[in-house]
Amino acid sequence: MLTSRAGRDRRGFSLLELLVVLLLLALSSALVLPAIDRGLKERELKQSALELAAVARDLRRRAVYENALQYLVLNPSENSYQTGIEGGEPAEEGLRRFLFFPNGSALGGEIGISSRQGSGYIIQLEPLTGRVVVVQRKAR
Repeated sequence: MLTSRAGRDRRGFSLLELLVVLLLLALSSALVLPAIDRGLKERELKQSALELAAVARDLRRRAVYENALQYLVLNPSENSYQTGIEGGEPAEEGLRRFLFFPNGSALGGEIGISSRQGSGYIIQLEPLTGRVVVVQRKAR
């Protein structure tokens, strides 16, 4: 009668084999995690650009609906913005003001948002139509 040894040998894995598997896992994690981090930062940058464009579109809508001049003031040094109805304090030095008129037009211009790697987005405010467009800018 022939018997097979399959299933009888229950020795398991050696310590060396387990260490090799752990080393491979550590190396693959070291390669994958930076790519995930870059992807998350790129997603955050895109989200910021889309949110600022939404604010600009809403200001244009409010200017037409309320028949009142609206403004968007950017402060690049603090990475912040303010919105409101015209009639407040004039924009200080270092601030950029974009106006939205009751007829639907805007004081045209571009707002650039970029990462340290050089990729980014440009929010274009078209002067005659007041249209707000987000364009991706590739890294140099």
